[in-house]
Amino acid sequence: MLIFLAASLDSMHSTQAKKIDLRSDTVTQPTQAMRKAMAQANVGDDVFGEDPTINRLQERCAELTGKDAALFVASGTMGNLISVLAHCQRSDEVILGNRAHIAIWEQAGVSAFGGVSLRTISNGIDGTLALPDIQSAINENDQHRARTALIALENTFMGKPLSIAYMASVRELALANNLAVHLDGARIFNAALALGTDVMQLAAQADSIQFCFSKGLRAPAGSIVAGSHAFIAKARRLRKALGGGMRQAGILAAACLEALDSSIDRLIEDHQNAEHFALGLAAIADLDVTPESQRTNMVFFKSKSLDSRELARQLSEAGILVTQDAFMGIRAVVHADLCRDDIDEALQRIYSILT
Repeated sequence: MLIFLAASLDSMHSTQAKKIDLRSDTVTQPTQAMRKAMAQANVGDDVFGEDPTINRLQERCAELTGKDAALFVASGTMGNLISVLAHCQRSDEVILGNRAHIAIWEQAGVSAFGGVSLRTISNGIDGTLALPDIQSAINENDQHRARTALIALENTFMGKPLSIAYMASVRELALANNLAVHLDGARIFNAALALGTDVMQLAAQADSIQFCFSKGLRAPAGSIVAGSHAFIAKARRLRKALGGGMRQAGILAAACLEALDSSIDRLIEDHQNAEHFALGLAAIADLDVTPESQRTNMVFFKSKSLDSRELARQLSEAGILVTQDAFMGIRAVVHADLCRDDIDEALQRIYSILT
């Protein structure tokens, strides 16, 4: 049980008070080792396949995910867009969760740029899509219907890891219906740590995977798409069409390689600090904290007396930056630039607001 110390309201509202940024794990600063690696990177023209640092990163990520090949892209949104378009033709349909990042946070790019329809079904509280719902959403072979081509999963989903067993069941259903599976694994390393497994085991349950270096791993930019040789050949053409040929991008890849070396294992600290934060919030009578049996780096909570917009405003005034989720209330994301003392300070400020 967290024991709250008396906090000075004057200090809390002071413009000198440290901002505690819990909006996302994308707000982190690159490490000095990353900056050094970027400055010393050996680079070439990646559009011609001649950037040795990009090539080294792609080879390493293919091995890490157990896929034939990998492709460096500018962002997770670009990675998901490329992946869906590589799997689908115009007028095809992809089945995914109604709260999936691809569906609600990427401007429906797969529809806008690829003519691919989104067939959304309800996400469970744990992020899963019920197998009967997936089966029911698969269109029969009828000239009047869009062709179902793909199932897209997200792991982690709102900070919750999807188990290998669940993903394998979706994979089995997809194979039985001649469908591909894409995994939006933006935070796949968080999922693997929480489940006590490795990324390869999770990636094995999908035909393609996208993961981010700028979420949790602290690199300034970049994502990876991995899959079969044929899939990556399509992805490379799509990347070029979308303006993703970045020439001497080895400068970015160098930071990503350093992230793979130094930032994966330390994610467990984020998970521990998130759990500490959740326990502290649960001790505040006004708050309801979403329980999670396997928490990664996200905490969701609601106030019993304030709506989420007002609570977020008051938190911002107290120097605590958060985001809001229409379903879950306040979202707080723990990351490498926050230590345990920062978490305790945030709890003190929240306690002062709500008691």
